[in-house]
Parts: sequence; C-alpha cells; structure tokens
Amino acid sequence: MGLQRTILTIAGSDSSGGAGIQADLRTFAALGHYGTSAITALTAQNTTGVQGVHGTPPYFLEQQIYSVLDDLDVQAIKTGMLFDAENTRATVRALKSHYTGRTMPPLVCDPVCVSTSGHSLLAPEALEVLTKDLFPLTALITPNKSEAELLLSRSISSIEDMLSAARDLLLCGPRAVLLKGGHLTAILADVDSLTRAHPEVAVVRDGLYGDDMEILALNAPQSTKIVIDVLCEADGPTAVLVRPWIDSTSTHGTGCTLSAALACALAEGTTVSEAAVHATAYTHLGIQTAIKLGAGHGPLNHLHSVARMGVPPRTPTNPYPFTQLLIKSSRVIWKEYVEHAFVRRLGEGTLSKESFIHFIKQDYHYLKYYARAYSLLAAKSNTFPHIDSATQTILNVLREISTHGAFCAEFGVSADELEQTREASATSAYGGYLMDVGLQGDTTKLLMALLACLLGYGEVGLWLKRAAAERPESKIVLEGNPYRRWIEDYSGEEYQAAVRAGLETIEARAAADPPSAARLDEWRAVWERCTRLEKAFWDMALELQE
Repeated sequence: MGLQRTILTIAGSDSSGGAGIQADLRTFAALGHYGTSAITALTAQNTTGVQGVHGTPPYFLEQQIYSVLDDLDVQAIKTGMLFDAENTRATVRALKSHYTGRTMPPLVCDPVCVSTSGHSLLAPEALEVLTKDLFPLTALITPNKSEAELLLSRSISSIEDMLSAARDLLLCGPRAVLLKGGHLTAILADVDSLTRAHPEVAVVRDGLYGDDMEILALNAPQSTKIVIDVLCEADGPTAVLVRPWIDSTSTHGTGCTLSAALACALAEGTTVSEAAVHATAYTHLGIQTAIKLGAGHGPLNHLHSVARMGVPPRTPTNPYPFTQLLIKSSRVIWKEYVEHAFVRRLGEGTLSKESFIHFIKQDYHYLKYYARAYSLLAAKSNTFPHIDSATQTILNVLREISTHGAFCAEFGVSADELEQTREASATSAYGGYLMDVGLQGDTTKLLMALLACLLGYGEVGLWLKRAAAERPESKIVLEGNPYRRWIEDYSGEEYQAAVRAGLETIEARAAADPPSAARLDEWRAVWERCTRLEKAFWDMALELQE
C-alpha cells in the first residue's frame, strides 16, 4: 500500500450506511487513505428508499469545510449530495476562499440529484449553481444517465447520445466528464458501431474475456449485456470503459463509491484516465462481491480490497479469475501458442503428413512425462478427492494414448515404431521441466505446469472449431480435413470435461490457499515457462515442413 493521503468528502449522511459519507469514508479507508467529511444534510433512509432529509445550515457547512482545510493537508476533495442551492453556494464559497492564491487539489463532483430508489436529493434551483459555479472548479464530474439528462434537459438513449452528452457537459467547465452508463443497456456490437463511427475513441475492456479465452467462455458464458461509461477529457483522449453487466440489487451508493475511489486515485497522482479504470474496477468488484442486505437496493462490498489479494475472488459472473489472470499475464506467448502456424496449417488441412506424424510421435513420449508428473501430484496430495483427481487424469492420458495409436495407424506408423522413436530435444526439455517442478515442494506450481498443456489443447480445439464455423476468412475447415478427428477430439465434450475439471481444480486451489505476491509470481513464471515450452513443441513439429 502506498503513502496515505487525506481526502475530504462534502456530502450527505446516509443512516443506512450504504451511500453518502459513510460509503465515501469506507472507500477511502479500503483504498488506504484517511477520510474527512463535511455533512451537507442528514437523511433518514434505508435500502427501500429515503424517508426524510434535513439540510445542514449553510453557515455550519462552511464551518465544517474550513475546520478540515485549515488544519489538514487535503490531497483530493469530492462532493456528493449538496441538498440545495444555498449549500451548493456555501461549498463553492468555502473552496474558493480557502484556495485563493494556491492550487486546489483535484475535485471530483458527483452531481447527486436522485437516489437509487428514485427520491429527489437536490433542489431544482441548485442545478444552475452546480453547473455555473461548481463544475468549473472540478477535475472531473461523474453524472449518471438520469443526472446527465437533467443537466442537459434532453434524453439519452444510446451510446452515441452518451458520447455527445459527455462532450456537451465539458462545456460547463470541468476538466473531464465520466458519464456513467449503468442505467443504459448495451451490447458489444454497440461498441463496435461507435468505434467505427468514431475511430478516435479508445475502448478499455475490463472483466470481459479477451482473445484466446474460449475455454472460459464455454464453461462460464458471460452476459451479452454490458455496461459502458464514457470518459471525455478537455485536454485528453475520449474513451469508453466496457465491462460485463451484473444482475444485482446491491447497487445502493454505487455513484458515491465510484467518485470516492476516483478521488483516491487522483490523490495518488494518477491521470484521470488511469483513475477511471481503477475506480470502475473497484466499484464493479464491490457489486459482484456484495452480500444482499435489506429488502431493497442493498450496499456494495466496499471492503473487498482490504485484503490485498493477488488473485481476485471468484464471483458468479467470473468463476475463473485466476485462469483469466494467468492468460492475461502471458497473453503474447499464449496467443503465439494457441494460434501457432502448426495449429493454423492443421486447421486448414495443409500441414504436411510428415510434420503431423513427427508431432504425434513426440507427443506420445511427452505424455509419459505428463502421466508421471500427475503421479507425483497424486503422491503429494493428502486428501482422497485430490488423489482421485490426479489419478483420473492419468487414466485420461492412458485413453489419449490409444487415440495416438489410432492416429499413427491411420498414417502408417506401427506401435513398435512409435515406441522406438527417439525423443526430440523439445520433448526432453519440456518433460524434464515437468519432472523438475514435480520434485519440488509446491503442489500448486506443479498444477501450473500441468494445466498449461491441458487448458492449452482445450483452447486450441475450441479455437479451431469456432474458426471453422464462424470465420471463413481464416481458411480453417473441417470438411475434408485429414486432421478433423484431432480437432474434434480436443474440442469434443470428453476432453472439454477434463478442461472443466482442471479449471475447477486450479481455481479452488488458488482460493483455498491465496498466494503471496512472491508466490504468485512463481506460479505465473511456471505457467509462462510451460506455455513457451508448448510453443517450442509446435516449432519442433514444423521443422520438417519448413
């Protein structure tokens, strides 16, 4: 955790604790910073709605702000519910007065107008004060769809409308606008349409499966609905932040939490665009990991980041976060492995018979190492379910060996010839590394080494199957392909069931024994090393054709 900063929130109090200064102070603390507050109004509210609001006298609001600023070195400020025009003016007066002749720290304005339950939280006459007097002081404003519609007096019904609205709100004087799209339903095709019409707009994806993650998409399909936020900067680029939509009622205080997290990031000195990425990810995970409280819209889980875990927790919308992290951390070599020239030629049916036979022979010998490594895993396991899991994989390998024998027979290779083939250096290097990792103490490291193969072949099989079905430009075909059976075996239900078991095993292991940063680095290094060795295996198989 970095240096602790002091942050001021100027907002209302939520008696139920889910929004307002309560959400802000929890967010500040969770992200490692010291929170201070100036209360604009007291509310009587719970998860079902707001039952009453009692505004703070403007003079006393100013007194609170001065009390904090005169004594503490505040590195960021955020405003939330300001209640009415007089309290909005009081906020502006206090900030301008204190910072006359000095630089104001980053100010984030969440223009709270309506609660999640639909209750009005800002008097109509305060809107003009907000836009004309407060917005010009801000580094960033964070309206949602409804607030933007109120501020601009027009409806917003598409991503194109959001982009136009965010740019128009910049004219009110803030240095940046983050227009939140949680109340607007969208799909990825909408993003593609926007970027075609506006190629200057950057797309930042968070939590969505990327390229070569077919094994995750097959086993945990993501919703086709997405959430889009639009970030416009007066002196910077425009970006859309895209993440999966979450079906949840734990959304009370989402805007407060996001703006508080933004204030934390800006206090740390990050750019607005970096702050937006970090803050939206923090808020998104707060919704995902929330426990339902109350009969209505409950609060987020603000404390999910208190334990600084290297591996994100499993959630219903992302049950394989560790595997996703591994693939992302090695995305370049993983892509080279999955979409290797050997794989492409095999999918096109243009791979030479000699290369395929060479590959099958070497894979036969590699699988001996693979089975022996799983035997070591079984020996290291101390529960019957873990022993059974490793043993079942060995049995799967033995069944796979029969597949190799059938393949070789089709291509004129006898069982004796298969057995007597000398190991290539790539086979010995890979097999030797598996045994070396297996003889070390960490069983999870051994799982890392073994699963790069299991999951990788599952990904290759699904990638080829999808390319053949959906991407004619790829030239991948099944009909008439001499290697069709190989593709169908690794994309088929039996092998994919083994992939699912592997995913569950590694995710459960990471969740039960969360790694330290150093141990996680070791795991990732083993995964990447084995991914490179897998690629070298494809390279070796192509040597005869090159």
